[in-house]
Amino acid sequence: MRRKFTENRKNDVLYLTFPLFEKAGVKHGFSTKLGGVSKGDCATMNLSFTRGDDPEAVQENHRLFADAVGYPVEHLVLSNQVHDTVVRRVDVSDAGKGIFRESDLIGVDGLITDDPEVVLMTFFADCVPLFFYDPVAKAVGASHSGWRGTVSRMGAKTVERMRQEFGTKPENLLAVIGPSICASCYEVSEDVAVAFQKEFPREQWQEILEAKPEQKYQLNLWRANEIILEEAGIPKEQIEVSGLCTCCHSELLFSHRATGGRRGNLAGVITLQS
Repeated sequence: MRRKFTENRKNDVLYLTFPLFEKAGVKHGFSTKLGGVSKGDCATMNLSFTRGDDPEAVQENHRLFADAVGYPVEHLVLSNQVHDTVVRRVDVSDAGKGIFRESDLIGVDGLITDDPEVVLMTFFADCVPLFFYDPVAKAVGASHSGWRGTVSRMGAKTVERMRQEFGTKPENLLAVIGPSICASCYEVSEDVAVAFQKEFPREQWQEILEAKPEQKYQLNLWRANEIILEEAGIPKEQIEVSGLCTCCHSELLFSHRATGGRRGNLAGVITLQS
């Protein structure tokens, strides 16, 4: 698979953008491990307050990342993810939640908005980032989809919620499947494989799962999410898979599997701000 992302650097902050969104002029960014001030397992650009990192270091990382990508840090809305499929619409009244003030967005794995005063942020360290842009309804979405979210079709649920809230038509959407663990790195147990076999028809799960010895499987979350988005009505040519594995490139990106959980969190942002 050809990788589809652009490396950007401002000062010492290295972050990624995606050609599909670049062409559409939508502001977005995906962090790497580089350019922050965190120490130890969270070195250096950890953007999560849930990894045991120094909160002041996390705050500074947010300031540095926002300056690099080019958005006001006070406009951020952070999600608190639990591997579920809850999607919440947010607006400027939610700005600062999870970073500058207490958040009621608990157990929320997807955020959507049509408010240009909002910057959506979701967190990752192997799970799949799903980003959406509707250039017609002028709306964006960001969702977190691990294997549980994927087998429960988090991508389709985000698309449906955007339809309900903004009148989004799936055929208008641009979608990016961001950096996450690849099939070669993602070995799962039989119970996970069975969950996918129950949810997807045989011809699809044969694309998604590769059987290995001792009742193990390699799981292709990229392809699974691509199938889900296509079935939700997004044209294939409007879906971009970044093709960058967090585990293969753990020197650049935080990976739960590569470090046995000793890591910070990456973050993706998307906004309607120009």
